[in-house]
Amino acid sequence: MERETVTTDLRPELVGNIAGEFFVPSYQRGYRWGSDEVTRLLDDIHESAGNKYFLQPVVVKRRDDEKWELIDGQQRLTTLSLILRYIRHHLPTASLKYSLEYETRAASAEYLQNPTSEDSQSNIDFFHIFGAFECIRKWFEEQDNTTLAAINFYKYLSESVYVIWYEAPPEVESTTLFTRLNIGRIPLTDAELVKALILTRSRQVKRDREIAAQWDIIERDLRIPEVWAFVTGKSAPEATHITLLLDTLAGRPQTYPRPMFHTFETLRPQIEKSSENLWNQVIDLHSLVMGWYDNRDLFHKIGYLIARGQRFDGLVALSNDCTKHEFDARLDARIRNDLNLSPSDVAELRYGNWRAEAVLLLMNVETVRRMKLSSERFSFKEHATRKWSIEHIHAQNAEPLNRAAQWEEWLRLHRNALAGLPTIDDSQRADLTRRINGALDDISAETFQPLEQELSSVFSRAGEGADIDTISNLALLSSEDNSALSNSAFEVKRRSILERDREGSYIPVCTRNVFLKYYTDAEGQQVHFWGERDRAGYLAAMQSYIAPYLLEEDAP
Repeated sequence: MERETVTTDLRPELVGNIAGEFFVPSYQRGYRWGSDEVTRLLDDIHESAGNKYFLQPVVVKRRDDEKWELIDGQQRLTTLSLILRYIRHHLPTASLKYSLEYETRAASAEYLQNPTSEDSQSNIDFFHIFGAFECIRKWFEEQDNTTLAAINFYKYLSESVYVIWYEAPPEVESTTLFTRLNIGRIPLTDAELVKALILTRSRQVKRDREIAAQWDIIERDLRIPEVWAFVTGKSAPEATHITLLLDTLAGRPQTYPRPMFHTFETLRPQIEKSSENLWNQVIDLHSLVMGWYDNRDLFHKIGYLIARGQRFDGLVALSNDCTKHEFDARLDARIRNDLNLSPSDVAELRYGNWRAEAVLLLMNVETVRRMKLSSERFSFKEHATRKWSIEHIHAQNAEPLNRAAQWEEWLRLHRNALAGLPTIDDSQRADLTRRINGALDDISAETFQPLEQELSSVFSRAGEGADIDTISNLALLSSEDNSALSNSAFEVKRRSILERDREGSYIPVCTRNVFLKYYTDAEGQQVHFWGERDRAGYLAAMQSYIAPYLLEEDAP
């Protein structure tokens, strides 16, 4: 459901400029900040060191008596009031331009003027107010020069520390708004603040309803899981997806950590100058995203680069000032630079090399992209959802197993696979099965290791002696906490892949093709083993599919 727009005035406000009488109504609880919250506020402002810094928003509504009803921000304004009162002990000229009045405890306003230990036990509000004031005092006294620290702190509050001033219109019911704010129904994020300001400005030309509807359409499109994964490399939804576009328009901050409300503060001058112009940029960027998504070639190339860790805003910049054909060529070059491999380099890739995973991912993406008569797309959502690993197609003791549970699982997997192995006769099969069952009844290193060696030999006849760590023996698989399967022979994994496929599990297309012997010529077919001809066909296909993104071989 669309969130209501509740803003009539929205602007950054220096803490030093906050003025007036603030009324804290009875529907709010009293002051409850402890030392952690107070210290964090002091540290954050101190560490800003005079650079522009934004605190959380303050939400207010004008009352009939001209006081401000403080709907959200009581804890911050109360703490800032206590800080300023302490500073005045060292800097008498420091001014505090606002006051706080509490509907439920009128005496709290007076106690704020002079928090004393004697009265701190009178009620729960006084207890927390005095505790905060003591925390503030100790914090300043721990600085190298208390007076200088107080002077600098006051300067920051006066010149560089802001709140986002968020004024609700008179018709909004205060308790409803307070409840929604405090249960997170209206998170005052960059996107929400930008939206509120755009709608406030566009209301003047009666465009606010249309823009609100367009906002919903953009948010809905970006929430499509495949779209979001394609353009961000993420699977988990976020509070507002349109933030991606707004952050792109605002640009990256020059400082780290990212300043609070960087996007809102950066875009605010543009919105105030021409909200229509800024909104048109958002619409154009949304159209760009959906255009990329609808184009199969761009979808797969951009999706690959995003999955490899490249940023959306960088690809937007790459698309500027060029035709679609030129952009496609730029993407090819970007992928080529990311790989930085020649065909012979690909053949030399080994298990543990990060480029091996990049090559296998690209082969899968390109395989799907080249299916011109198919509507199938590589699922970047599935890729983002799972944790992926590079697995040996045929493991042959790739990693030693050292736990009884691993030994038992490995023996069961290979015992089951013996049933379909045509290279042994029934008597050998029965003998192996009997000995496996015996070992399972009394599992130990002494009973497991001889069988492991024998079974590895039985399942490796066509590929025995081959280097298992080359890329021609590697495939992209979803990680599982099952080292026994990872350490298994080709036939065991083939049966597992087929079972997962029957159950509807997501298996990358090239991984499925490997275990179906798709890359092996007809004369070399041997379904139950992974041999040299299988490896050669797989490597040739790999080099062919990613050929447009490989460097030329150096001349001899």
